[in-house]
Amino acid sequence: MDVIKIEGGHPITGEVTVEGAKNSALKLMAATIMAPGVTTLRNVPNIADVHIMGKVLKCLGATIEVVDVHELRIDTTHVDKWETPYSLVAQMRASTAVLGPLISRFGKAVVAMPGGCNIGARKIDMHILGLEALGVKFEVDHGDIHASTPDGLHGDTVTLAFASVGATENLMMASVHVQGTTIIDNAAREPEIVDLANMLNEMGAHVSGAGSPVIEIEGVGDLHPVDHTVVGDRIEAGTFLAIGGLVGQPVTVHGFECQHLGLVLKKYEQMGLTVERGFHGCTVYRDGPIRPTDIQTLPFPGFPTDMQAQTMCLLALAEGSCVITENVFENRFMFASELQRMGADIVIEGHHAIVHGVRGFSGTQVKSPDLRGGAALAMAALVADGTTTISDIHHIDRGYEGFVEKLCSLGAHAERDVIPDEADYLAD
Repeated sequence: MDVIKIEGGHPITGEVTVEGAKNSALKLMAATIMAPGVTTLRNVPNIADVHIMGKVLKCLGATIEVVDVHELRIDTTHVDKWETPYSLVAQMRASTAVLGPLISRFGKAVVAMPGGCNIGARKIDMHILGLEALGVKFEVDHGDIHASTPDGLHGDTVTLAFASVGATENLMMASVHVQGTTIIDNAAREPEIVDLANMLNEMGAHVSGAGSPVIEIEGVGDLHPVDHTVVGDRIEAGTFLAIGGLVGQPVTVHGFECQHLGLVLKKYEQMGLTVERGFHGCTVYRDGPIRPTDIQTLPFPGFPTDMQAQTMCLLALAEGSCVITENVFENRFMFASELQRMGADIVIEGHHAIVHGVRGFSGTQVKSPDLRGGAALAMAALVADGTTTISDIHHIDRGYEGFVEKLCSLGAHAERDVIPDEADYLAD
C-alpha cells in the first residue's frame, strides 16, 4: 500500500499555488450534462475524485478529452443514459450531483444511493424533498433512487431545513428548465455555489442571488456549452496557510481569493498568526506562541468543517486550552484519535473537542481517517520529533493534487512510498 513518510524538524517556508476547487469542479462537470455539445473546463484539479466523476459521465455517454493536465473538454452530445452505477457512486458521494442535471435533461434519473437505501441517514432527504416540490416523483428500489417527472416540472419555493451545499446545487440544476420561477430559501452560500451559478448563467440560465440565502431561478429553454475556469480551492489554500502558522515561517499561497477564507483568516489572527492578504493569494507566519481560540464549524460564511482538522492540529500546540465544536459532520473528530497517537491531548465530548495544548508532537505510524484529517496529520508530521508514516493516503489523493511534491517544495523531507500489505506477508 502507498504511504507518506515525513521526517519532522526541517525548516518549512516558501510559496505554493493551489489548484481549482475540488468541490466546484465536480459539480461543474456534472452540469455539462445539461448543455449538449463540448464544454471546456479549465483549472480542473488532477485528483482522484475528478477521475471518478469523469468515469460517471462516460458511463452516461459523454466523451472527455484531457487537453492538458488541468483542462478538460467534455462532450455531452451523445449522453443517452440516466443511470449511475453504485460501483462509482460508492467511491464518491459527490457523484450524486448528476441527479439534478439528469432530471433537467431527461426528466428522469436513476442514481445509486451511497451506502444503500437509507435516505435519512445519508442526508439525501433534503435533495429529495426539495425536488419533490418541483414535481419530481421518487421511488427507492434495491438501493437505487428512481426519479421521474410524470407531470413535468414547475417552479416553487423550496425552504431547506439546513443550508446544504449538495441540495442547493441539485435544486439549482434541476430547476433551470422548469416552467416559472424557483426560489431556494436558506440556500447554501459557499463560493462553489457562486461558481456553479456563474457557469449556468454563461450557459444561458437565469440564476440570481447565488452567495446569498435566497437563490432565484427563472426557467429557460436550451442551454449551450461554454468555456469556464474553475474557482481556486480555498480549502487546499487554507491547509497550506495553516502549515505556515504551525511551522512559524512564512508560507505564501497563490491562486485563490482571500475572502473565501474570511472567518478562517480572522480566527488565525486571533490565534496569534500574522496574515498578509494579497491579490489572489495570502501569506501566513507566526512570531509568538499559538493562542488558544474556540472554534465552531458552520456553513459558509461560518468556519468551514473542511478546515476543522487542520485548525485542531494548530490548536493542539497552543499555550492553553480551547473547545472546537463540530456542527456539520458528526464523524469529523475521527482525526483526533490519530493526532493523539502523536502526543496531542484531546478529549471528545459529543460534538465538542476539548483541546489542551502540548509542547510538541512525536512521529509515529498513523492512518488517514478522511481527506482533511489526512492532510492535517501530514501537517503535524512536519513539526514532529522523528519520522511519521501515514497510511490510507487514498483519502488525501481525493482532494490534493501533488500533495507530497508541494510539501517538498516548501522544504519538507517527505516521500511517497510503497510498503507491503499484511496480506503480502501472509502470502509468504
